[in-house]
Amino acid sequence: MSRKNVRREHVSIHSDSVSLEGELAIPEGSTSVVLFAHGSGSSRLSPRNQFVAQTLQEAGIATLLFDLLTDAEAADRENVFDIDFLAHRLKDATRFLRTRADCSGCTLGYFGASTGAAAALVAAAHESEVRAVVSRGGRPDLALRYLPKVTAPTLLIVGGMDYGVIELNEKAYRVLRCEKSLRIVPGATHLFEEAGKLEEAARLATEWFIRHLTSTQPIKPVFGLPTVYRNREEAGRTLASALSSFKGTEVVVIGIPRGGLPVAREVADALGAPLDIIVVRKLGAPGQPELGIGAVVDGDHPRVIFNQGVIEQLGVSEEYLQGEIAKQLKEIKRRETEYRGGRPPIALGGKTVIVIDDGIATGSSIRAALRGVRRAKPKRLVLAVPVAPPETCEALRGDADEVVCLETPEDFFAVGQFYRDFHQVSDEEVKNILAAKRPTESVVHI
Repeated sequence: MSRKNVRREHVSIHSDSVSLEGELAIPEGSTSVVLFAHGSGSSRLSPRNQFVAQTLQEAGIATLLFDLLTDAEAADRENVFDIDFLAHRLKDATRFLRTRADCSGCTLGYFGASTGAAAALVAAAHESEVRAVVSRGGRPDLALRYLPKVTAPTLLIVGGMDYGVIELNEKAYRVLRCEKSLRIVPGATHLFEEAGKLEEAARLATEWFIRHLTSTQPIKPVFGLPTVYRNREEAGRTLASALSSFKGTEVVVIGIPRGGLPVAREVADALGAPLDIIVVRKLGAPGQPELGIGAVVDGDHPRVIFNQGVIEQLGVSEEYLQGEIAKQLKEIKRRETEYRGGRPPIALGGKTVIVIDDGIATGSSIRAALRGVRRAKPKRLVLAVPVAPPETCEALRGDADEVVCLETPEDFFAVGQFYRDFHQVSDEEVKNILAAKRPTESVVHI
């Protein structure tokens, strides 16, 4: 859309006892609008925000750039970092838009930079009508206590050389419970001043807003973005469609508890197949239990997969490894006893076995599971997941006869980024699923 088709208007937004100056731009036929929350030391005249706004306008999305603070207020640094106050101003600007006939029916998004990103997320936590949030070089960590309440799909864009801020965004990303994505732009610093980097950030923001503000089906891929599933059940139903050729055959579906089981249940239901589980545990690094140095699966002869590179890098001792293996085998036994409830396992020999998880990151745990199942001598071993990095899928092809993966995005940060609802599945949920699906059979023993 050419710029002559964009109607521009200088506006004044009343908030508290002051007037905030703003620039409203509405492309012809626009049905969505994005409010910009600038960061510390910036204003509606920020050339970076104006560039992003122009990119949105060319895509047919209206924009409102406005000053969150008056000049006098901005002179007080406490105001600049008062995130709740800035969010209050953003909410007042939202209400202002709703009083205008040309914007009242538009879908709504927030774009924030630096501290403005935190303000946008706080406001989004209170404004249920907000359909999307984008943070560019933002400080979402400053809104940490509000992040679990944000329901609007949120995109965090960070420069690959914005050291320190990357880690703060990763921290915020882990706390968000909505549909989310973290995109790191290689070679960009905090202000995206390097050649082509601001353009890349603007493109990512525009794609996100188009996807969530202008589409009636926001979970579908647009401009090459991967699918984001509403929950594990939806992922399972989608995966079942890709596995429909196995219906009517002698097949057993194996879910990896806990997160893989809701996905596997949907597949088992669609195929009319029995459902079972195999318990795998990650081996945690010394002092860093979330960092996997391998995985173990129980059985007559426990199978262990080591991440040798990490083990060597950390200098993990053999004594620690053996202790960690024993610890995780004990936990596997506990879980099997609790999940199993006295029910015998399903025999896998001579059958087609489909092993399912909700997604794969590094692949250590799923590799241990596949090698464990292989010992039961299935006729055919299939690995099926909704999402995994392409290199991980490729590396696992030697451990299964067939690998079915619906999405292999290059930009893979964590499995949770591809789910809106990625709650931690409880032991109780696992037991309920197994009891409902297989009243007489439960846990696979290898």
